[in-house]
Amino acid sequence: MSPKSTQSQHAPSPERLFQALNAYQLTNCLRGAIELDLFTAIAEGNDTTVKISRRVKASERGTRILCDYLTVAGFIEKQNGRYQLSTEAATFLDRRSPAYLGGITRFIATPELRGYFDDIAAVVRKGGTLSAQQGTVAENNSIWVEFARSMAPLMQLPAQLMAEILTPALPPSASVLDIAAGHGTFGITIAQAHPTAQITALDWASVLDVAMENAAAQGVANRVRRLPGSAFAVDLGSGYDLVLLTNFLHHFDPPTCESLLKRIRAAVKPGGRVATLEFVPNSDRVSPAAAATFSMMMLGTTDAGDAYTFAEFDEMFRNAGYRQNEAHALTPSPETLIVSYA
Repeated sequence: MSPKSTQSQHAPSPERLFQALNAYQLTNCLRGAIELDLFTAIAEGNDTTVKISRRVKASERGTRILCDYLTVAGFIEKQNGRYQLSTEAATFLDRRSPAYLGGITRFIATPELRGYFDDIAAVVRKGGTLSAQQGTVAENNSIWVEFARSMAPLMQLPAQLMAEILTPALPPSASVLDIAAGHGTFGITIAQAHPTAQITALDWASVLDVAMENAAAQGVANRVRRLPGSAFAVDLGSGYDLVLLTNFLHHFDPPTCESLLKRIRAAVKPGGRVATLEFVPNSDRVSPAAAATFSMMMLGTTDAGDAYTFAEFDEMFRNAGYRQNEAHALTPSPETLIVSYA
């Protein structure tokens, strides 16, 4: 082998760069496939381009190209010209599956949310969202109504895992505050696991409408009380055995988080607990991938939010007067539960 050919063998490839710059196509192809109900069509046994195209009412050419693209992406498998779903697609993208997650695209892939990342160079220069209205944390931001309607299925698993950890230590007449309740899944799941627990759900009034619909559907609405308003301003009440603080602190800087944690501590019984669910990266801040990359979501959509390490959370809670903090991995969920004791 000549020196020249040896050198070319080790030359860097632009393939990763090409894939990254075209990654928007994958987002939109997934949205389009879910809109067409393509994954359900294949799960039903439509395994050829002709059959699939008829089922989804689309052109054969378009169907073939989309199916092949999603095969390359790993969502579909193809053998001898016939398609079938990957394990992940069968679990999460077949509309008939109890674990169906296709609806989350109505929040995650909305033009409004994606628009925060149109000019990342400017976002990085500023160090936060370009929105003049504080991004997603603006008061009564309507995006959280869509969040509440779309994201509940994604939160079922961590909610169940949290309930398994938290409910055994709750007293018979447990009082639970669910801050930024959103879809209400976390409080609802506690109520289902603990048949006498009383839940107070705090969020914007329009978001609580969705939470109460979900509570009614799960048969626990009589044990869920509405508390509309801002977690930073509304009277939280007192005497709670447990406070749920799920996917909320990452929207703010540490001083703001600490101010909220002090308010919460005043509302918790002595010895009570705060259960915080967050994307928690390792100290290197580049692993694990799902938690580490969540910082970019906060950079684009908030003024000062971040994905904090456990050490950073531990410091915030201790500064706010909590005596002990424990981290619990919620595998296979990418998030971490932090239990703090008042």
